[in-house]
Amino acid sequence: MLPSSCPTPPTIPFLHILWQDEHLVAVYKPAGWLVHRTGLDAHETRFVMQTLRDQLGRHVWPVHRLDKGTCGVLLMALNKEAAQALAARFAAHETRKEYRALVRGWLPEVVEVDHPLKPDDAPEDAPVQEAHTRLRCLARLSWPESWDGRHPETRISLVEALPTTGRRHQIRRHLKHVAHPIIGDATHGKGPLNRWWAERLGQQRLWLHARALEIAHPVSGQLLRFEADWSALPQVQEAQDWQKLLALPGWQPRP
Repeated sequence: MLPSSCPTPPTIPFLHILWQDEHLVAVYKPAGWLVHRTGLDAHETRFVMQTLRDQLGRHVWPVHRLDKGTCGVLLMALNKEAAQALAARFAAHETRKEYRALVRGWLPEVVEVDHPLKPDDAPEDAPVQEAHTRLRCLARLSWPESWDGRHPETRISLVEALPTTGRRHQIRRHLKHVAHPIIGDATHGKGPLNRWWAERLGQQRLWLHARALEIAHPVSGQLLRFEADWSALPQVQEAQDWQKLLALPGWQPRP
């Protein structure tokens, strides 16, 4: 028993497993969790890799990553050979990743963003890397209130983002590049607008969701599709948040 003067250690919840076999496991990564420990967030206590290892009682290998603020599908390998095969497929862009984002303004029906990027912390003379994202507007909403006084309403869009390359913060940076930053993006978005929407939506968060991932199985070669569909995750708070957002009156679905 802990001495009465010692605080009770925080309880780390189990991760929701979307799919698993003897070679790999797909989990739902909650927003605010890091994939693994890093010195950049020394105060953080929630890590997917360590929690999943303890939950399954075996070692796991990361094969890709999601930003701390992003929720959704995350894939891990369960042995070294599978990890190497999956990492090679990610490196060769032999995957299909599908995201949902809530963004500023009304995005056009379809936008092809071909805008090279270099790492955020790279020196000025570092070479840029090819980066491409296909954006599609799924729905639009006009909030009947002005945030800056210039317009009588404030517009947002629900967007599908399909990156064909895997640069760090690619979707966030590409949406900023086309002047439709993600709501809640503290690094690449607009701070005053983020705070304005946080007051109306009841929370401050990055509205970016990794909805689906397609990749060939590392052993059989069979094409697998993993989904974090909000309607199939009623026990996940973030899924409830997204569904509450999309239940707001006034959304106009796009063709």
